[in-house]
Amino acid sequence: MQLDLMTLVSHCATESERFYRGQQHNTSFSYELFRRALVERDEAAWEQLYQHYCGLVEGWIRRSGAFVSSGESSEYFVVGAFTKFWRALTPERFTSFPTLASLLQYLQLCATSVVIDSVRAQSWSEMLPEETISPQYTPSYAPDEEAMSRVDREEFWRFIDGQLHGEVERVVVYCSFALGLTPRAIFARRSDLFSSVNDVYNVKRNVLGRLSRNTHLKQFLDV
Repeated sequence: MQLDLMTLVSHCATESERFYRGQQHNTSFSYELFRRALVERDEAAWEQLYQHYCGLVEGWIRRSGAFVSSGESSEYFVVGAFTKFWRALTPERFTSFPTLASLLQYLQLCATSVVIDSVRAQSWSEMLPEETISPQYTPSYAPDEEAMSRVDREEFWRFIDGQLHGEVERVVVYCSFALGLTPRAIFARRSDLFSSVNDVYNVKRNVLGRLSRNTHLKQFLDV
């Protein structure tokens, strides 16, 4: 396309409005805006892309189950999502996303993961003293980088699972540290296992206390 940037942005707005109304629409304008921003690294195009999609990204973030327990504003995560998207989707990788839908799906992945990463980081600091946490187990920045550490994390979680006593503890640990849920949210989800929110707190406190005293866990993290 040879359209100037503002004309392109105007077409993007028009076609997006048609999409939201359930009308026939053309995605090529928005795809071109992404291309200019990500392949050409055009800062003006990137700024317009941000303005055009920040509301959509904020909606994804607010619907994330981990957002309520994050303690951060949605605006904070919007910036993080776009930054993650920018860094992960290099010009060389752009051809791997041949449609607007694929680009938006990846942007949504980034939006969800920055919220989950934030909650996980808080959970890690609660589970163990900061100095005992190896960098390989802290949240990574790009989705690709996180995939690279999957084997290490799976080994770690197998170790943790071996230290837990029964389904109740496994539910609390998984929901707290993998899903980023609060004890109240865990109780709402699995009231069949707990008689009150205090039961969730007690199980979580007992597990954390036991893990913090586990010398094998510290040795595992120091490897």
